[in-house]
Amino acid sequence: MKKYWKYMKPYLPSFIIGPILMIVEVIGEVIMPLLLSNIIDNGVTGNRGIAYIISMGIAMIITAFIMMTGGVGGAYFAIKASSGFANDLRKDLFNRIQRFSFSNIDQYSTGSLVTRLTNDITMIQNMIHMMMRMALRAPGMFIGALIMAFSLNFRLAMVIMVIIPLLSVTIYLIAKVALPRFSDMQKKLDSLNNATQENLINIRVVKSFVREDYEEAKFERANNELKEKTLHAMNVMIFAIPVMMLAMNITTLAVVWFGGTQVIAGTMTPGVLTAFINYVVQILMSLLMVSMIILNSSRTIASVRRIDEVLNTEIDLTDDYASRKDKEVEYGKVEFKNVYFSYYKDNERWVLENISLVINPGETVGIIGPTGSGKSTLVQLIPRLYDVDSGEVLVDDTNVKDYSLKNLRDGVGIVLQKNVLFSGTIRDNLIWGDEDADDETICKFAEVAQAHGFISSFKEGYDTELGQGGVNVSGGQKQRLCIARTLLKKPRILILDDSTSAVDTNTEARIRERLRTEMKDVTKIIIAQRISSIIDSDKIVVMDDGKIAGIGTHSDLMQNCETYREIYYSQRDKEDMTA
Repeated sequence: MKKYWKYMKPYLPSFIIGPILMIVEVIGEVIMPLLLSNIIDNGVTGNRGIAYIISMGIAMIITAFIMMTGGVGGAYFAIKASSGFANDLRKDLFNRIQRFSFSNIDQYSTGSLVTRLTNDITMIQNMIHMMMRMALRAPGMFIGALIMAFSLNFRLAMVIMVIIPLLSVTIYLIAKVALPRFSDMQKKLDSLNNATQENLINIRVVKSFVREDYEEAKFERANNELKEKTLHAMNVMIFAIPVMMLAMNITTLAVVWFGGTQVIAGTMTPGVLTAFINYVVQILMSLLMVSMIILNSSRTIASVRRIDEVLNTEIDLTDDYASRKDKEVEYGKVEFKNVYFSYYKDNERWVLENISLVINPGETVGIIGPTGSGKSTLVQLIPRLYDVDSGEVLVDDTNVKDYSLKNLRDGVGIVLQKNVLFSGTIRDNLIWGDEDADDETICKFAEVAQAHGFISSFKEGYDTELGQGGVNVSGGQKQRLCIARTLLKKPRILILDDSTSAVDTNTEARIRERLRTEMKDVTKIIIAQRISSIIDSDKIVVMDDGKIAGIGTHSDLMQNCETYREIYYSQRDKEDMTA
């Protein structure tokens, strides 16, 4: 509860006022049957006359108005408190996910995080709303009605005391069964969200391979599994309501039977019996509310646990222990010292093993190697997207762990293998690199990335709306937009991770030439599959199976590195065959 106190604190007045107003409504509900009893016994069957009935009727109207005020006010403050609580919790949860490292994100599927941010928090919001309206109302009504019932007829009230323990045991058993079922249901909801998201993101691939039937069958399986788990969980609630209603009806019938006998015998008046029946209904209704609270609590507990998993996930990349938080990247020197790294810490096989490499400021360094050789992993250690397991990564002779994450990543621009654009205009996407950039600066770096030409060909130019993920531009255009966006950061270290693979060789050559002339003081690290992309680099690093197989210029590596020669001749053979 300490963890969630900060989300309650800003709305504490609502959390206090709401239940108090609900108690006002409860007091009215307890008074109402007594007023009705007086009308029947003293006004209708007694000799008080019409004036008494009218006065009691006015009292009931005033009481009903006060009850309405309390109910409406209680509902208003309940909504205000629960929605505010959920809003702040959702914001904190989202912000925490934003601070996750890549390894933290790897622990969760995207669909699961979406479910936790939406469905799970909505469950907590609804539960808070229910608790504020029922948590005091249910016990208040129960106690008030029970006291009134015993004060009216002690013997008849004992009928109620028989059913209460039975209902209490039933509620406990139902709640015990419900909790694991609701947990399973939320997991299946995660799976459905994953399947839906994956399909919608890759809808063009699905259509191009004519796999609609396969995807429909996969979605149907996930959907049916969710349906089965939902029914399995909801059956508990379906069973609970009829049981409670049956208990209410049997108890009411017993009260009418025994109470009617007392009315005939003259030991109870009709007004008292009417009031007593109302109090019995209130007692049983309060138990029904408690059962609903407990059942919904089971589902909410499952959601709270899932949110706690995210909130309790230890963020393994922070700058809490950075010794030089004010330092910024100035020159762009990069050094790897005996670096070892593995994604799975219990795996004996290293993804990177004993990497030692120096990249001097302003150098253009190409990195090449077979798929899975560790090229992308290596460069992701520079901006601390992952941390090394052993050894050091230094930028400007300072360990990257000693920088603040903001300053380090401000100084490093990286275009990842997977190019991502966001919904919005081309301009909106480009100014991610510099939100204060003017049109002249935006156009300048778009030209460097060879993107200005095709942008200008669009009717709306830089104000052209991009679909989600940039679906209305080609792969090569998307890559050039991502390069331009990164250049706008004006980084001291520029990393291009196979980011021109979809660009034709002529356009790629022009990009390299503009980078060489426009950004000659920037350290440039280029990961490529094509040797032609890096052949003119100051030095080339050859990766193989997580190790450095060779370092040098193209001519040096052709003489001294077998892995490089194999890549070169395999690509030349393909070019010859194509020709």
